Amino acid sequence: MKGGIGQLMKQAQEMQANMKKAQEEMASTIVVGESGGGMVRIKMSCKHEVKEIDINDSLINDDKEMLEDLITAAFNDSIRKVEKTTQEKFSGMTSGLNLPPGIKLPF
Repeated sequence: MKGGIGQLMKQAQEMQANMKKAQEEMASTIVVGESGGGMVRIKMSCKHEVKEIDINDSLINDDKEMLEDLITAAFNDSIRKVEKTTQEKFSGMTSGLNLPPGIKLPF
């Protein structure tokens, strides 16, 4: 029994180290959300930090409400891509654990 607990603790420490490394990698991973066929682009880190917004010059003198809608859509696209990238990155780490469905990692 003692060997089992020791092995479990070792696995937990390894997983913790892997999670920390993956979180650091995700901080430097950038996704690009787009709208309007790429007329508005938002670059965002997987820590949800907006790094850059690019708006096509042709939209600057255009309809303000349309531009706001395109920025909102690009932002939401970035968020979805961050969530998908994060889920893909961490799904392999938890494959050996018996976690309940729907649990979100990292906590």
